[in-house]
Amino acid sequence: MKYSGWPTPGELVVGRVDEIEDFGVFVDLEEYEDKRGLVHVSEVASGWIKNVRDHVNEDQMVVCKVLEVDEDAQQVDLSIKDVNDHQRSEKVQEWKNDQKADKWMEIAFGEDVDDETFRRVANELIEAHGTLYDGFEEAAIHGPEALDDTDLDDEELDAIVETARENVSVPYVTVTGYVDLEAPGADGVEDVRAALEAAEGNGEVPDEVELEVTYVGAPEYRIRVKAPNYKTAESQLEASADRAGEAIEATGGTADFHRERRTDEE
Repeated sequence: MKYSGWPTPGELVVGRVDEIEDFGVFVDLEEYEDKRGLVHVSEVASGWIKNVRDHVNEDQMVVCKVLEVDEDAQQVDLSIKDVNDHQRSEKVQEWKNDQKADKWMEIAFGEDVDDETFRRVANELIEAHGTLYDGFEEAAIHGPEALDDTDLDDEELDAIVETARENVSVPYVTVTGYVDLEAPGADGVEDVRAALEAAEGNGEVPDEVELEVTYVGAPEYRIRVKAPNYKTAESQLEASADRAGEAIEATGGTADFHRERRTDEE
């Protein structure tokens, strides 16, 4: 999604070198509709420049700092030399994230999604989470709850959450569920303990996954899973609950898995 307005002085922008002249470099701004800026030769690099082409190439992606904006003259003055390596790296990553988010929007709503729908939905996510990318990331981690503060309808929410969970990779996600375990007879305590050991994995949990089972209040136990992505976390959570259920049911007991806590707060 490209902005329809103008950048502001001091802002970092991503551009593509469109034309190189002796007096400077013309740059098409990738984040703004139909906007072009000029990097004067003195702002291309520090020190004396003999040949501008020694420093930039046509079609090269560059990160620039906005120096001045003259909307009446349709002119944006830019600087390449005023952007340090750290700023450049962060801005490029931000821009790449924006490109990914735009693609996710197309996956969620179709490649032929109209501009009005695209902007309306995108603006809702940006309003709630700061950027379109962060909106999808939060939806992948927290599901529909991450979009409670938006005015999106249920169909739009489902499309975003489904797309996010299928496509967004987040550093780690934590999911939680609860299982009620009850066992009859004199060995009931030992049977429950064995079911909890089964829930913890018995060596079946992948190395990249952290799984913890804790007591909440009889007969309820919490299963918390931390994993590199939502799919893995959910899969391991369900597998843990299934192991506990199979173990307790083999002794004549019962298991009930649920996502929300039922006992009073500790």
